[in-house]
Amino acid sequence: MQTQLYIDGKYVDSSDGNTTPITSPVTGEVIAQLSVPTEADLNHAIAVARKGQAQWRKVGVWQRAEILHKVGDLIAANREKLSHLLTLEQGKPITESYADVDETAVLFHLHAEDAVRLHGETLPTHDTNKRMWTFYQAVGTWAIVIPWNFPVLMFSEFAAPGLATGNALVVKPPTHTALTLLTMVEILEEAGLPPGLVNILPGEGDFGAKLVAHEGIDAIGFIGSSATAEKIVKTAGLKRCIIEASGNGPVVVLDDADLAKAAQAAVVGAYYNAGQVCCATGRVLVHRNVHKEFVEEVKKAAAEAVLGDPFDEKTTLGPMNNERTASKVDEHLNQARELGFDIVVGGNRSKDFPTDLYYEFTVVDNVDEKSLLSTDETFGPVVPIIVGEDDEDLLRLANQDALGLQGAVFTKDFARAYYFVENMRTGQVIVNDSNGYWDINMPFGGVGGTRTGWGRIGGKHTLLDMSDLRTGVIDLS
Repeated sequence: MQTQLYIDGKYVDSSDGNTTPITSPVTGEVIAQLSVPTEADLNHAIAVARKGQAQWRKVGVWQRAEILHKVGDLIAANREKLSHLLTLEQGKPITESYADVDETAVLFHLHAEDAVRLHGETLPTHDTNKRMWTFYQAVGTWAIVIPWNFPVLMFSEFAAPGLATGNALVVKPPTHTALTLLTMVEILEEAGLPPGLVNILPGEGDFGAKLVAHEGIDAIGFIGSSATAEKIVKTAGLKRCIIEASGNGPVVVLDDADLAKAAQAAVVGAYYNAGQVCCATGRVLVHRNVHKEFVEEVKKAAAEAVLGDPFDEKTTLGPMNNERTASKVDEHLNQARELGFDIVVGGNRSKDFPTDLYYEFTVVDNVDEKSLLSTDETFGPVVPIIVGEDDEDLLRLANQDALGLQGAVFTKDFARAYYFVENMRTGQVIVNDSNGYWDINMPFGGVGGTRTGWGRIGGKHTLLDMSDLRTGVIDLS
């Protein structure tokens, strides 16, 4: 594994030689000493990124696409090594790490293809002596701030479209989940990417603030919490931003739903990556007419959540990534006990594993809409069940939250489904599937009037957000 900074196509120690220990949530052991970047390292990385981008933007799109296809092939060829390292540092089950690495490889192929089809148009003019056309150019040098739950996949969600359109990137992953990404970026050089276009500097809050505020940064891509997103936006000023922040996924179960299917989807959406997903099952809003039957189906589905060693392919629920996140789950469940909610499955940390981060899959019934389990993003393997009286009440419950990222609705009635798709205040609404459903070609992001951000991750939309639409006008007279 690589533990140094990655700047200008080379692995280097931080300028002051400082390191920080990295502890695996799986074993509790220190697995590495990671270099900690300084402000001098940041200045160096941004300088080389800007220099590299000035040349990269002139490279033909077909040549850029060819390199990105090689990147995708090489990531796939290193699947085993990258996946095992990802599980060791992040804690997710190995089957999920395989999926992350596989999707990362596909994203580089996908955006290589998107880039060669990104074209402008010729526009009619009132003046017949004029010709007017549009075209796309790279924005410039991006600060990319990614979270710890999908450190490789979320890097690629910006890196693949960003590089395809001619940008350069200075990337800040969290220090405790940077090892897989630092190991993977050597693939970029092997594929023929010029040095300086991708620079990796793991850091925490203060370092991220310096990155996004730096005068050499033209634009910012961020995935993470709404609280951090708001700080970034205040710092960014008029810089271009793509912001994908917190979600508290409402899963609405109407009284005509396939309850077994809805329960299964709600459970999977809560234990995938230990519930540490922005579009996890945040709240399950159930029609009163089917409430009791639905809870029984959830109990059955919950038995399929296998808490265990994430390197065992039978495991579906590994440890949580860090103590801060696990403590938040503790807080929400402690309030649930104080308020008398029914914890029908789980509810505690397991004592049978090497660390204290292995959390039992948990189902809580009769949750009050004003409690933390409803109003805050729990970000753990918990299914909170809230009862609604009718369709309008369920829609009210879904929309009372300020985190409008992704929601789901279960119903057999097309008209009712369409009503929720159009009126649920989330960027995406999934019908009859898990709230955690995601497709790499789906434009994913928040909706206006919420604290979830703007811009889109996925498909051609990210390329458009990472490009400037330019216009040319020429007089022929």
